[in-house]
Amino acid sequence: MKILYFDDFKLGVLKGDMVVDVSAVVKDIPHTGPHDLINGLIERFDQYRKKLEDAAAAGKGVPYSSVRIRPPLPKPYNIDCMAVNYMEDGTRTEPAPINAFHKSSNSVIGDGDTMVLSDVPATVFEGEAEMALVIGKKASNVKAADAMDYIFGYVGFIDGSARGLPPSGNSFYQMKSRETFSPMGPYIVTKDEIPNPQNLQVKLWNNGVLRQNYNTSDMAHKIPRCVEFISACHTLEPGDVLPTGTNHRGLHSFQDGDKIELEVEGLGRLHINIKDDLKRTWTRETRLERTQKGLDQIAEQLSGKYKKA
Repeated sequence: MKILYFDDFKLGVLKGDMVVDVSAVVKDIPHTGPHDLINGLIERFDQYRKKLEDAAAAGKGVPYSSVRIRPPLPKPYNIDCMAVNYMEDGTRTEPAPINAFHKSSNSVIGDGDTMVLSDVPATVFEGEAEMALVIGKKASNVKAADAMDYIFGYVGFIDGSARGLPPSGNSFYQMKSRETFSPMGPYIVTKDEIPNPQNLQVKLWNNGVLRQNYNTSDMAHKIPRCVEFISACHTLEPGDVLPTGTNHRGLHSFQDGDKIELEVEGLGRLHINIKDDLKRTWTRETRLERTQKGLDQIAEQLSGKYKKA
């Protein structure tokens, strides 16, 4: 099942290219807003699945292309992102030590929304194309062998990053948790529709040019280990989001006016816009292209505020 929010945060089920409003089916779930309605539905999904399927089958729906798509998880309790979690197409000889970082739920935006590049002295702004797990039930100290039982589904995710902020070595929070830096969507796909999440192609286009193109089979610490690691640090709640990392070789600068598209195989296509009031510019090569030229991986700022002399 493909579950989404649309227009004024109506809950919908995607049926082909039509969206069926199923808000009436879930109105009895205790909630104060769309953020805890979807979490409550995920927690009670076994009770509501048949009702949702029946409503989607009976409903006429409206064209997907005619509605405003909203973030499917507007305010997760936790967004826990895996760090340096790919083998980079075999260029790493061994996995990096397992690691993760937390992103603020206030950084979430959805399809058609805008990532705003802050007025800060970042060396570059990048966005990492990722496949994210959606947690289905409370998870604490989960063993890897049991981890898949705790997954509700999957969603596309872009991990926005403001690189190189001072002081050196104190960057993850201010680099990752900025407003608008967690684009997510366009919808949640329940895990029964994704037979093997460890074999999905992940693609990201910038202004129509394919920049990232990798497979989740290249993941260093696989999905069960990620859930085990995070749930040993703190309890995961229904509706929490666990982005699984990226292959960094296609990373490149995000700049004002860019149109970004993310497609994770089977999870739909997410579109976002980039806005920079400062109109800064950077070189356009990917990290791989810069490495092949013998340059530093990080794109060079060409113009605008904070450009180094």
